[in-house]
Amino acid sequence: MNASAPAAINPIDEMLPTPKLFMLGLQHVLAMYAGAAAVPLIIGGALHLPKEQIAMLVSADLLVCGIVTIIQCVGFLNIGIRLPMVMGVAFTAVPTIIATGSNPALGLPGVFGAVIVSGVFTFLAAPFFGRWVRFFPPVVTGTVMLIIGLSLMRVGINWAAGGQPMIHGPNGMIPNPGYGQPENLAIAAIVLVSILLMTRYMKSFLGNLAVLLGIGIGFAISIALGRVNFGGVESAGWLTVVLPLRFGFPVFDFWSSAGLCAVMIVMMIESTGQFLAVSDMGGRAVTEQDFARGLRADGLGNIIGGIFNTFTYTTFAQNVGLVQITGVLSRWAVAAGGVILIVLGCLPKLAFVTASIPSYVIGGAAIVMFGMVSATGVKIFSKADFATNRYNLYIVAVSVAVAMIPVVADQFFSKLPHQLNTLFQSSVLIGTLSAVLLNLLFNGMPAHNKPAATTQIVAAE
Repeated sequence: MNASAPAAINPIDEMLPTPKLFMLGLQHVLAMYAGAAAVPLIIGGALHLPKEQIAMLVSADLLVCGIVTIIQCVGFLNIGIRLPMVMGVAFTAVPTIIATGSNPALGLPGVFGAVIVSGVFTFLAAPFFGRWVRFFPPVVTGTVMLIIGLSLMRVGINWAAGGQPMIHGPNGMIPNPGYGQPENLAIAAIVLVSILLMTRYMKSFLGNLAVLLGIGIGFAISIALGRVNFGGVESAGWLTVVLPLRFGFPVFDFWSSAGLCAVMIVMMIESTGQFLAVSDMGGRAVTEQDFARGLRADGLGNIIGGIFNTFTYTTFAQNVGLVQITGVLSRWAVAAGGVILIVLGCLPKLAFVTASIPSYVIGGAAIVMFGMVSATGVKIFSKADFATNRYNLYIVAVSVAVAMIPVVADQFFSKLPHQLNTLFQSSVLIGTLSAVLLNLLFNGMPAHNKPAATTQIVAAE
């Protein structure tokens, strides 16, 4: 009797034992926590909110991060791309949100109204945006991922130095006295070296936890040196319930909503590049319908976020880098991270402990993770033809150079009209537009052929 061999399981769909799911999920949470918590802290500080309201924003943020991550990984009806993607509140929208929230006529209700509208816009635009996938061949996708990693590196390096060079003071921005302190740099370096050594010498599952263990080592050193501030932990409650519309019914302002919709176009471009990168890691072909489902999750995240007192959501690039570092592609491991985020959102005391990890500790890990995002772009270039098509070199060279303009010269576009200046401050937007347009110029209009719907199975490395 000839029995057919069982079908191979794609590593993206692999279900791991519960202990491994928890540890890998926790690693994803720690990798993204600093970025996720930073946004409500920045916005709350800029809007001069009391500490209790800022804590409320952080709890709401973590809760919605978890919910939308699970939807993106597991899928719900026709929403969620079912890839290992961590969803987090986006830095890209912070300037627009602060501008809206600073308007006395709008405040936070105006912010949440604009967030909901941008979510509806993204949800409805997702099927049309998915048709743009044909404009992202390997030379464009690789360039976008390279640009995302390079633009994020500034954030990771500043974290490693101890935060931002300038911080909010009582009378405006002041120099950060802790920025660049030798102790910060030393601990960040220890975290970085620890991750590299554990990746090299630890085998199997422990090697996959190198980032988590490296952060733990840096945190333990910081505690031993008395450099961790556990302020707020003692006064925080053990349990909280995140209620919707805590700041009142949303206010829907046209211009604020239009501004966030424009920002969401940028974030859809970022998400598209990351979807392509992760699907490439797992050897899974994705269709236009898959991309539409993934972008709908972005939109649904905004709608849920606006209702539950938080902001705009997108895929987190550092977790894409973490997937590349560990080689663990299981979407169920990332969904486990979503469950942990929901728990953290309901347990303020535990969330405060996690938030107490100093930025320089996370920065040491971020250098690896953000660098891996760029390295993923380089890996995708292996599928582009640079040997016989010299034009592809021009696409990469010019697009990366253009994308670095706002990074190295933030006043370069300052004389342009305000709206154009705001848009051109996004490295990812102008770099992606450059790559797409140059690809059309040199390689012509791509054929409108949908990717095969079949799943490709590749051996795990």
